[in-house]
Amino acid sequence: MMMMAKIIQKGHETLREIASDVAREDIGKKKVQDIIREMKDALDKEDDGVAIAAPQIDVSLRIFVVSHKVFIDEPSQYRKEKSLVFINPELLKTSKEKELLEEGCLSVRWWYGKVERSKKATVRAYDEKGFQFTMGASGLLAQIFQHEIDHLNGILFSDKAIEMEELPPEKE
Repeated sequence: MMMMAKIIQKGHETLREIASDVAREDIGKKKVQDIIREMKDALDKEDDGVAIAAPQIDVSLRIFVVSHKVFIDEPSQYRKEKSLVFINPELLKTSKEKELLEEGCLSVRWWYGKVERSKKATVRAYDEKGFQFTMGASGLLAQIFQHEIDHLNGILFSDKAIEMEELPPEKE
């Protein structure tokens, strides 16, 4: 049985590494598929998590997963029933128009702050079957693209955030 991946926290050196590309021929292999499954499992266990990057489970590879939860309120043609996988993502373009957005991170637990992000972003990546695709986004998804690609470049949201505050969950 596979071990449940643990989400590593700020201070762990993997979070500061520039993640390595996944060789295209390795995308379909068991090792990469296992990493993707571990990422999805770790993300699904976090009620407030909307995305996760491989470095957050101590794997320095250029992969991130966006939870299906992000798409629940979308019109039916955009709704996704499963999480989306981005392998070797490249930020092709971001809008000049930016906004200050609330942000948190599963690896900087219970800390939140405001980060300036482009309102729109376009990413090109490979999916878990090795097919290349391009996806444009605005709002939350554009914010996620920028946050997760920062992770792949060894940058945490807390490096850029202002008005940081700790908001631990209330004990029941």
